[in-house]
Amino acid sequence: MSSVEDLFDKLNADLAPGQEKRLNFDDIELQGENLEGEPVDFSHGDVDAFEPIPGSLDNFNYGFKEVGGTQAYTVYRGREDILEDVAKKLAEYSSTSIDSENELIITPGTQGALFLSVGATITRGDKVAIIEPDYYANRKLVHFFQGELYPVQLDYLNHDNKAGIDLDGLEESFKDGVSTFIFSNPNNPSGVVYSKDEISKIAALVKEYDVNVIVDELYSRQLFDGGSYTHLASLGIVPKENIVTIIGPSKTESLSGFRLGVAYGSKAIIDRMEQLQAIVSLRASGYSQIVLKNWFSEPEGWMAERIKAHQDIRDTLLELFRDAGFEVRTTEAGSYIFPRIHDLSIDCENFVKVLKKQAKVTVTPGTQFGPQFTDCIRLNFSQDKEKAVDAVKRIIKVAGYYKNGE
Repeated sequence: MSSVEDLFDKLNADLAPGQEKRLNFDDIELQGENLEGEPVDFSHGDVDAFEPIPGSLDNFNYGFKEVGGTQAYTVYRGREDILEDVAKKLAEYSSTSIDSENELIITPGTQGALFLSVGATITRGDKVAIIEPDYYANRKLVHFFQGELYPVQLDYLNHDNKAGIDLDGLEESFKDGVSTFIFSNPNNPSGVVYSKDEISKIAALVKEYDVNVIVDELYSRQLFDGGSYTHLASLGIVPKENIVTIIGPSKTESLSGFRLGVAYGSKAIIDRMEQLQAIVSLRASGYSQIVLKNWFSEPEGWMAERIKAHQDIRDTLLELFRDAGFEVRTTEAGSYIFPRIHDLSIDCENFVKVLKKQAKVTVTPGTQFGPQFTDCIRLNFSQDKEKAVDAVKRIIKVAGYYKNGE
């Protein structure tokens, strides 16, 4: 196998979220019956169930019709007035300072921000620490840029007042020469939030060992049960030249179709991200950039109602899974549930296939978030509640077909 073939073999996207239509069912021996019900795709949120911020389309149309070509062809890192607006709002939100000209870039989605930030900090042979479980693309991007992975465990199931990061393991990786640390907070897929103590200790280690840190805070606005959140950049511990924060309006705010993301922090890293964006996509969609004017400017009470509705769905699905014997930690933020299914006779990757075939339900296998999570699945519960509840009942029933000894 050539080096290129080997590289892309590690990036295997067959089971990544959104790729489920490409699943091959031929190698699965089905048990039980096919279940009736409306198809539900838990691999991503349903923007019909939770519509985008009011006024988003109006702003998009304004950018298209009234501003025209100057909106279509902005400079690579984004239109100046939009950068200024976003910098002001994010600085207030994250309790930090952001220079809109030098420390901020608008990207094609937060996925674009992640790709650019990793590409701007990692090259062949660099040692990179990631969390397990954590967002599936973190691992794949390290492989793509030919870095060396240093997985750090997150014991999320055995704590209820912190995320459960192995701080000793993180420090050992830094001692061994790790140059970049990538993690999401809130964690994707488990939905746990790092405590202020954990974030403070991470910051201290990053500073002590002079490590670059990329923190994905995509779901930080959607906090449940009155929970608190600590922005890594807000502590003032990590030198600004060592940190990049990624955030965007694609999830809680349902603006995913506009493909907008933002990264802010280190001027040197943001500069390199701009150079990389110039040869990847040139810019975030020009007409879409103006939709960021709606971000953090939602109608009064809109965000509170959105969080309340998601918490209601979360509570109902957690109860269903727990009553059925699934092991799952309560989601503290975001829209993900990461249940563990005990005593399955097949692994999660094959279970995902039979769910699609027999129950018309799409979920993401736990192995996308770490190779050891062979008995876990991830669901995005930002869905129509009634449909989601019915789909989870079908998941539970199909799981019964594939229990060991049954």
